[in-house]
Amino acid sequence: MPFEKRGDEILDAVINVRLTKTEKARLIEDADLAALSMSELVRRRYFGRPILANADQAMIRELRRLGGLLKYLHNETGGVLHRDTAGVLAALKAYIERLSHDRQKN
Repeated sequence: MPFEKRGDEILDAVINVRLTKTEKARLIEDADLAALSMSELVRRRYFGRPILANADQAMIRELRRLGGLLKYLHNETGGVLHRDTAGVLAALKAYIERLSHDRQKN
């Protein structure tokens, strides 16, 4: 099986790292949450690339879906609930932005 490629380069170098069983379990758990291999997780953390947990991605999609439904409700009712829907839409937008910003930090 050939080595994986990143851009124009082949991932052909290997390092060995000693960990405790607890550290290894945490690394596996973190990689699983992000749907990444342990190698990819370590590369992203070391080189400062973003890591987004699947739960965060799913949450952002769901919040956007709810925002779309709320916008539809607002439009269909002719803005009757404009004070309520505007506040909820603003809160959804702020939370999505916060999740997106937090993922860029990781």
